[in-house]
Amino acid sequence: MTDTPVSGITHSKVITEDDVVAQLQDGMTIGIGGWGSRRKPMSIVRAMARSGLRDLTVVSYAGPDLGLLCASGKVSRALYPFASLDSIALEPHFRAARQSGTIDDVPWDEGMFLLGLQAAAWRVPFLPSRVGLGSDLIVHNPMLGTVCSPFEDGTELVAVPAIRLDAAICHLNRSDARGNAAFLGPDLYFDDLFLRAAPARRFISVEKIVPTEDLVHEAGTELRLRIARMMVDGVVERPGGALFTSCVPDYERDEGLQKEYASAARSAESWETFKREWLDLAEEEFQAKVAAR
Repeated sequence: MTDTPVSGITHSKVITEDDVVAQLQDGMTIGIGGWGSRRKPMSIVRAMARSGLRDLTVVSYAGPDLGLLCASGKVSRALYPFASLDSIALEPHFRAARQSGTIDDVPWDEGMFLLGLQAAAWRVPFLPSRVGLGSDLIVHNPMLGTVCSPFEDGTELVAVPAIRLDAAICHLNRSDARGNAAFLGPDLYFDDLFLRAAPARRFISVEKIVPTEDLVHEAGTELRLRIARMMVDGVVERPGGALFTSCVPDYERDEGLQKEYASAARSAESWETFKREWLDLAEEEFQAKVAAR
């Protein structure tokens, strides 16, 4: 970790992708922000894929983060409401892992998933919901239960448990060196809940680190400054860090590279070729190769 002064502030949280991975351990439950194939912290995910990590539980509005880690043999369990590449409906590497039985998963409704993250962020054991009543979700998801209202109505409700995280990793557009961060695109994608749901090991990567006093100018409005430094333990500055997913307005998704990634799920040989050409590289090499396409 560096201690570089920024605008007169000496407490810097700036680290590297490898520094993040060094703080992760086998068997951890790791939340990954973003949504489908949008604003995923892919430079950190790639570092995780190159590491010796094993037996991870990945919690995500899933896209290539989950798929890449499944294909790399890092995941034993997944919690997700969907797994999509957006322009490709179903994440193919996730599908291959699920169909082969190499990962364990249980069904989650998207609303339940949000409540589980919210409960963890609020440090409560569960949140009640009507979602799932009368469905087989309660039958097939052993994490769910039911409770009765303590008030006169006595209503039976689904109890959605807190999804507690050992670590959380997100990608934002801008931050300062202390971890205050802003998104510039159309949606926060609940990154704030992921960071609040982990009591420690909360990391963000960003397109650009700017002085604290410039954050509001960069964001255009304080409403986009939803990540506070108290929610972040480390900041990785990595332009292009979300590629090949989108990070608007900085860049759109690299559809060509995403198609190559998806096609790599066809066989073990295809995956090894993609891995050799795009993953077995230092991040700087990867970024240079993408820029040269």
